[in-house]
Amino acid sequence: MRAGTRPAPGERTIRAVLHGPRVILRHHFEPVDNTFLANLCGALDEHLRTIEIALDVRVTRREAHFAIEGERPAAERALALLQSLYERAARPIAAEALQLALVEARVAGEVAAAGGPREREIVLHTRRADLRGRTPNQVRYLHNILEHDVSFGIGPAGTGKTYLAVACAVDALERSAVQRIVLTRPAVEAGERLGFLPGDLAQKVDPYLRPLYDALYDLMGFDRVTSAFEKGALEIAPLAFMRGRTLNHSFVILDEAQNTTPEQMKMFLTRIGFGSRAVITGDVSQVDLPRGTASGLIDAERVLDGVRGIAISRFTAADVVRHPLVARIVEAYDAAKQKKASPA
Repeated sequence: MRAGTRPAPGERTIRAVLHGPRVILRHHFEPVDNTFLANLCGALDEHLRTIEIALDVRVTRREAHFAIEGERPAAERALALLQSLYERAARPIAAEALQLALVEARVAGEVAAAGGPREREIVLHTRRADLRGRTPNQVRYLHNILEHDVSFGIGPAGTGKTYLAVACAVDALERSAVQRIVLTRPAVEAGERLGFLPGDLAQKVDPYLRPLYDALYDLMGFDRVTSAFEKGALEIAPLAFMRGRTLNHSFVILDEAQNTTPEQMKMFLTRIGFGSRAVITGDVSQVDLPRGTASGLIDAERVLDGVRGIAISRFTAADVVRHPLVARIVEAYDAAKQKKASPA
């Protein structure tokens, strides 16, 4: 085999049915390339162990011969995933790329089991060519942002609410659909008293807006973000200082909205002007407001549900695209909350 030639996945697959619904799928990758196999399996077969945990299967291999044991749907998903990864294993497969591939494999299986087609994928103009919705809820969220002037993204950490909102904002700026991106967030500490922060206004709110900055740097690059701030195409607007403003031709993102009060939420929503679009994101399970203070996001979800022109996207642990353990942590906390709320 010539150096640099990408091998095609093998086609010889033997299915051996075990007792009950469990099967063993045996597969041999051809032509054999040790570099591709090493990148597919990861250091000390780390990628295979990750696939085992995520898809609830058992993967064993001897050189290019693989055996996947598990319930038929899970085993078939694992085999399809291995074939897909092998095709792009000319270079080492990053842990992040593997996690995203696992999310897509799980979603593809759920869609196939439900017998329904996936919604049309949204193509966004950012520095990330592979950016797209990975789960049905994420795809629906992107549709809602593009089709509504005001959109809410509500759900647990790791579901892509903020990142996808920033991606849509960058896309709108690139297409000149808006003149600027405005980022805002309530300055509420997450259960700690941080005291007075030094510096000017931007430096004081920087720690609170760091997740938004990180997304911008990833989607635009550091130099372009710096240039956009200098030209006024990117603006930091602390929520407390937005009263009295009208934001025209802007893409406005309110992050961590669960830490707004109902009065702040109403004030923010009434800042939206002509040619503007707003996205509000938050996790109602992580409210850091003082005890007894109502969350503006929870209140808005109740008050605005069904209002024409406003879309509300709700995410669950199934939409988490971080480490698989994050989804299990979210599920465990949800289960504990339901158990506590249910009568004995």
